[in-house]
Amino acid sequence: MDVSFLGGPHPQRGVGVVAPFDFALDRELWRWIPDDVSLHLTRTPFVPVEVSLDLARLVSEHETLREAVQALCAVAPEVVAYACTSGSFVGGTAGERAMCAAMEISGEIPSLTTSGALLEALEELGARRVAVVTPYTRSVTDSLEAFLGEAGAEVTGRSYLGLTREIWRVPYRDVVDMAREAVADAPDALFISCTNLPTYDVIPQLEAELRMPVLSANQVTVWSALRRIGKEAVGPYQALLDPVARRGPASMSSLPSQPPAHPDGATGLGSSAELPGPAAEREPEPAVTGAEPEAVEGAEPPPFPDDPGGLPPL
Repeated sequence: MDVSFLGGPHPQRGVGVVAPFDFALDRELWRWIPDDVSLHLTRTPFVPVEVSLDLARLVSEHETLREAVQALCAVAPEVVAYACTSGSFVGGTAGERAMCAAMEISGEIPSLTTSGALLEALEELGARRVAVVTPYTRSVTDSLEAFLGEAGAEVTGRSYLGLTREIWRVPYRDVVDMAREAVADAPDALFISCTNLPTYDVIPQLEAELRMPVLSANQVTVWSALRRIGKEAVGPYQALLDPVARRGPASMSSLPSQPPAHPDGATGLGSSAELPGPAAEREPEPAVTGAEPEAVEGAEPPPFPDDPGGLPPL
């Protein structure tokens, strides 16, 4: 049978992804990807260490990143993303920049990290006061807050689970409970950390209920990588991806219409000398995922794609 009339396959743009050895959410990354882009994933070598600051340092060593990028270069991606939040914030903002430089030198292609993409997304939204939700222990969550403070963002509230393994098994219900707890002080945006924490379907639900932009680790990673090659991420009604969504429920937050100007006329996040520092030291307990606080009055959260009743069942 002659199939030459098909003329395919169609050309694909390539995005390389370096993920930690225990990354389990390949399919979630793909959900933000348009049809003419392919993801090429590789993983760091296995180490017998639970999720911790020690693991974050091990999976982000420059030699490990260089080897991973060299392996990806065999399929010629146009950009490489390091998809690990803790691994890219554990060394502070200088450490994050050094990781990008090491990857770019190794592959001679643009490179980014999840934590760098987070700062880029906060600047895109003009968000300076941020609530954070993490599955991590307290020490790892503290490190995220320090990273954001160093970058000039104020952490107004936080909630965490204290997990050290199998984070990909956390249900959406637990993420929602933590989010409601973390945003009590009316931040400009909410960030859900960890690329191994499922978030895709819960983002529009939370934006409708909380009336603010909601960012997640995988979302900002894909969004930033695609922007590097002139493509747009796809997704259901998310403020970061869709300007229309920013004029919907998320626009009812306290976000300024324009990011405040820096002394030199630039906008967005800057140094800690220009923006508020991290929030005062707190000692929160890990989130309890039992009773649910009362929803925001008048909010009508959109249903999940496969569940007409709203939040997915436990």
